[in-house]
Amino acid sequence: MVERRNDRIHSETVVLDIGQDIGALVIYTRAELRGREIEVSPRGSAGGRVHVEVLERRVNDRPVFAAVFPALRAGDYDIWTGAGTPTGTVTLVGGKVATLDWR
Repeated sequence: MVERRNDRIHSETVVLDIGQDIGALVIYTRAELRGREIEVSPRGSAGGRVHVEVLERRVNDRPVFAAVFPALRAGDYDIWTGAGTPTGTVTLVGGKVATLDWR
């Protein structure tokens, strides 16, 4: 299977499915990460990874590159950009949006 990078600018609204024990995560990145996948997993559980692609969007006519995880159960997560060790960690709170700025 050939993996294809999505080069189009995404103008669609992102719908976050948060509330009670579900939160969301937005990781802002540099343009160089466009098309790359970022993964998260419950802290200490590398096998339960969920991934999304870094996409280009427009905010006030400016390019923004971000990975958006629209619905994750509240808790601590490891962040992965490869197979090795986690790149970082984040704590998600139900009903809230956590943001990380990797720019």
